[in-house]
Amino acid sequence: MTLSAVVSSADPSTSVEAASLIVSYLEALGVEYVFGVPGGAIEPLYNALAVSSRRGGPRPVLARHEAGAAFMADGYARETGRLGVCCATSGPGATNLLTGIACAFDNSVPLLAITGQPSLPLFGKRALQESSCTGVNTVGMLQHCTRYNTLISHVDQLENKLVSALIRASQPPHGPVHLSIPVDLLRSQVEQRLSPEHLKRLLVKPSLIDEDAIHTLFEAVQRSRKTVLIVGGGCGEAIDAIMHFAELTDSCFVTTPDAKGLINPHHYLYRGVFGFAGHQSAHQALSDGVSLTLAVGTSLGEWTSGAWSTSVLNHHLVHIDSNDEHLMRSPMAQQHVRGRIRSVFERLLDVMHIEQAALGLPWKPSRAHTDLAEVVVRAPDKREDMSSPIKPQRLMTELSNRFPPTTRFIADAGNSTAWSIHYLELRNRRMGLVPGMTMPAANSPTMHSPSRRGERRMDHAGWLRVLMDFAPMGWAIGAAVGIARGNPDYPVVCITGDGSYLMNGQEITVAAQEQLTVIFVVLNDAALGMVKHGQRLAGAEQIAFELPQVDFSLMAQSMGIVGHVIRSPQDFNDLDMGQILNRKGPTLLDVRIDPEEVPPMGLRMQTLDTAP
Repeated sequence: MTLSAVVSSADPSTSVEAASLIVSYLEALGVEYVFGVPGGAIEPLYNALAVSSRRGGPRPVLARHEAGAAFMADGYARETGRLGVCCATSGPGATNLLTGIACAFDNSVPLLAITGQPSLPLFGKRALQESSCTGVNTVGMLQHCTRYNTLISHVDQLENKLVSALIRASQPPHGPVHLSIPVDLLRSQVEQRLSPEHLKRLLVKPSLIDEDAIHTLFEAVQRSRKTVLIVGGGCGEAIDAIMHFAELTDSCFVTTPDAKGLINPHHYLYRGVFGFAGHQSAHQALSDGVSLTLAVGTSLGEWTSGAWSTSVLNHHLVHIDSNDEHLMRSPMAQQHVRGRIRSVFERLLDVMHIEQAALGLPWKPSRAHTDLAEVVVRAPDKREDMSSPIKPQRLMTELSNRFPPTTRFIADAGNSTAWSIHYLELRNRRMGLVPGMTMPAANSPTMHSPSRRGERRMDHAGWLRVLMDFAPMGWAIGAAVGIARGNPDYPVVCITGDGSYLMNGQEITVAAQEQLTVIFVVLNDAALGMVKHGQRLAGAEQIAFELPQVDFSLMAQSMGIVGHVIRSPQDFNDLDMGQILNRKGPTLLDVRIDPEEVPPMGLRMQTLDTAP
């Protein structure tokens, strides 16, 4: 149904202020928070949010920097499955959003960015912070990192362009959309022609299925002697169906780095992470006699394909995805299956059940349970090392063991990502797990608090969130706040480096102001660690990586936030974890890690053609 058809069938029009119309649409979609920094050109939107918050609708969360606001909206969207919304004033407010919007674009996160402009009659007159086409053109800047991007130049455009942006953000390939709105238009009266019910129907995700493709895939599965699944970061809402398929076909599976958090790392068919900072067992699983590889919901970029490894990109590959841009990266695959991943696997399972019932054949018995330690092969590590300064490997073990299974871990760009991908685990909740019995999926009710509006939760990012491809330092700090704001019932652990914290650490005060339980773990080695180790591995000049030795615990305390210094594993015993986990506010752990420990970054060095 077209927008014009829906509009014409809606209730008689009602005149409202444009800013109020925007906020009412967000409220209809279940958006609870708008992350941003106010300013003159965006003031009417904040006025509307003030009214909204008094009646229980969306309210503003004040970020310290606009990039932090975009990162918070990113985290909120990942946690809730709802649209992430951020806003900024004109000029530098809009340009400060750019990195966060680009990050959401490259990681397919649905996000609405709203920026202000001076009044239309002032365009071209050098108004303060003008950022139209006659000033610093922010719409032009955002053109290449948004799915929809427009300046609203007449109030009658507002509703149509707003709905167009919401539709584009909600459909694959997901990503950010941007509306630039002059302040006089935000104050103007506009006719509201679309009801909330019609709006919701427009944003329903498509579930089209190519039946021929499903049957071709089924036949390939039937013929396969050994099938291995690569579970990608886009599998969140489909993970239960994918795990059911793996168990029915007795197929082992690996994950890409950004999908590790979607699965139970103690599952008997799991073989580890494939790609950046991954496990040898995952590479082995994809190399030994594989006749069919199903790559599901993954971009097959540098970090998710093992630097375009031929063990994946070959004629055994079937690539399953809703995103055509991802499918373009696997032209050598024997088959592409386009469609919503959950619908594809539910239909594939239906076909399998029908075929098995017709033949009267029992399901293949699952292989005997194998302990995780025997199947996920890690690099030589120091997880049991009790020396000081603390080894990063040991730190990951401490974090794995000391936080409850409902914890959301989020790792920042750099060494934090590498150590987390390779060593961090969700606390084992198997309780006698046997073949055919899985842990609750990352998107099950037992892993998430009940929805406050009763809708089915979608597009979950799991217990560990990391970035692929476009990975800005400091993203995790803002995103952790957005995650905790979206779901304050569970603790959030942000693993970040001292370099990232010096960039964006001020956002910890947002967690304090919002009384959110976020534990910021700062890997403190007085260096840009990945730069330092990369230079050493490459035999390059050792330059421009040093940072000052900062006591981040004292910095936190100056902000009224509890901070601790961790120098050895024994120091964790002095922490009152119950108090930390129940505190309505953040805690900072300044962890003095061994600066000489090299993270598992060999794949990155290989790509840079500098591997020794």
